Amino acid sequence: MGLPLAVALGDPAGIGPEITARAWAARAERALPPFVAIGDPRAIAAVWDGPIVVVASPDEAAAAFPTALPILPEPVDGPITPGAPDIAGARSALASLERGIALTRAGATAALVTGPVSKAQLYAIGYRWPGQTEFVADRCGVAAEDAVMLLAGPGLRVVPLTVHVPYTSVPELLTVDLVVRRARVTVAGLRGQFGIDAPRLALAGLNPHAGEGGALGGEEIAVLEPAAALLRAEGIAIAGPMAADTMFHPRARAQYDVALCPYHDQALIPVKTLYFDEGVNMTLGLPIVRTSPDHGTAFGLAGRAMAEPGAMIAAIAMAGQAAARLSDAAA
Repeated sequence: MGLPLAVALGDPAGIGPEITARAWAARAERALPPFVAIGDPRAIAAVWDGPIVVVASPDEAAAAFPTALPILPEPVDGPITPGAPDIAGARSALASLERGIALTRAGATAALVTGPVSKAQLYAIGYRWPGQTEFVADRCGVAAEDAVMLLAGPGLRVVPLTVHVPYTSVPELLTVDLVVRRARVTVAGLRGQFGIDAPRLALAGLNPHAGEGGALGGEEIAVLEPAAALLRAEGIAIAGPMAADTMFHPRARAQYDVALCPYHDQALIPVKTLYFDEGVNMTLGLPIVRTSPDHGTAFGLAGRAMAEPGAMIAAIAMAGQAAARLSDAAA
């Protein structure tokens, strides 16, 4: 059956436990690879009445997976109430994430899938990273600028070149070096984890109409055009900078494998508009495969049997496919 994936449940008061359980329930229908949840079993039992088995190792999890959802326990020190996050839950979420990273780095699990966490609760216990992407990169010994966030739906992949920063900071942060480094990591990730031998990149402009020849802003001329020229000199197929408002209709999307976007919302809005219930966040540039559903904790839905598991199912499927490709390439 192979190594299972590790699925860190995220905040136990959020929808992570429910969507993980519902992904297990859809395992046969969606042909999902085996996985082991990491977190407090009570978080799942509070929102789901299906079979759960507590295991001591990933090996036990792979054997148990066909008949019950296996879980490696990371207990919450106190009660768990769906929809009511607290400090104890944040500590469990962080411990689950740490354990999932360690298991995957050690080769005990094939890939890591991370459930949604509450940054506010994590910050309250001393967490200092902007998000899980940066934390996983740090634990893997990868510089933040070399860990690339890729968002994917069935018909679109995007990379925000700058991520969790104010929009007013983007022009200063957007450098030729940043664009080139993130593009190189993206190309390597598309080749290794998606099996795309010759990736086609599309680079979005920062300004309206991609700057209109400098009339509407100079970043395209000063940064994006030189970066694209350097990448083309390396043999990378990259178009642009292009006007962002015409990049995401169906005919345009058919011309590239990934869109590189200067700022966060420019990349995430089209993915979440088109594939809100199927979007996956994958971190490229790591020594492990890591994916996550592209949504938050949704505390308002937790415990109400209303959470949509599609993005978690897609994240598990994508992680399994990427891990299998890398394993085959290494064999």
